[in-house]
Amino acid sequence: MNTKLKKIAVMTSGGDSPGMNAAIRAVVRTSAYYDVTCIGIYQGYQGMIEANFVELNARSVHNIINKGGTMLQSARSVEFRTPEGRAKAHANLLAEGIEGLIVIGGDGTFTGGMIFNQEFDFPIIGIPCTIDNDIFGTQYTLGYDTALNTVVEAIDKIRDTASSHNRLFFVEVMGRDAGFIALNAGIGAGAEEILIPEENIGLDKMLESLIKSKEAGKTSSIVVVAEGEKTGKNTFELAEYVEENLPEYDVRVSVLGHMQRGGAPSCFDRVLASRYGVSAVELLLSGASNLMVGFVNNQIQYTALDKAVKEHHNIDQELMRVSDIISI
Repeated sequence: MNTKLKKIAVMTSGGDSPGMNAAIRAVVRTSAYYDVTCIGIYQGYQGMIEANFVELNARSVHNIINKGGTMLQSARSVEFRTPEGRAKAHANLLAEGIEGLIVIGGDGTFTGGMIFNQEFDFPIIGIPCTIDNDIFGTQYTLGYDTALNTVVEAIDKIRDTASSHNRLFFVEVMGRDAGFIALNAGIGAGAEEILIPEENIGLDKMLESLIKSKEAGKTSSIVVVAEGEKTGKNTFELAEYVEENLPEYDVRVSVLGHMQRGGAPSCFDRVLASRYGVSAVELLLSGASNLMVGFVNNQIQYTALDKAVKEHHNIDQELMRVSDIISI
């Protein structure tokens, strides 16, 4: 391994996600293991522009593996989208003696890192961390498993109320452009219907499904809706449409919102974050750059950042088939 790098940095960017702190911890402690100084950058790319740096050591990250959110915080940076802003960020990294950067986040984070690498040939390694699980090159992004568990637990509780009052609940979950949370949580929670952006089932088919559920003797139903699904304009309008066309249903809407981002990461996310963090540092120290670490078939794999950003992680059609069969 080429260990000529003596100082690297780590940052989190984009929406927070359970597992970010566990990944930071792994990066910092792997750096210490290889006798490399690790600098934490607060507030993402904006922190690079403002030189908001702090040196981290193995003790700096104790007791954070179990915490949600990110100790390094996250912030949007309009200035980083400009050549002048990126030049300022680059100058700050050089002034601090930082020789490589690990970015933890989603496709927006990786896009910024990819452009930065292209402009300044600065070594960048990405760790995929988003509850949406929509990054190409990995089967699991950090935070996805935890978010699924949070959603399933919430739907289980909502079903108690639905069953007690013979109600139909529309439960909106995160997923503006991807339906991975909705599909998997919907199956796990036994939803009668699942609406996702990738599959526009249409209003008529949705009504048909609900009618069949009623005829089959179901006195309550759960419909899981990804926030970006295309069947209706929004979840509340979907509920109104059902009330108008199926007045026998007592319809309610529950929007889970940002509770899906929070909470202690699951064991799976903690272990995955640890594996990602170790691999990212070792990649950087080996001289690699512009790569994302991923997890495929229970093995760590690497994908070019531009491919991770431009390619798409497709919905599993077998899961769609399973959902249709078991929701009768």
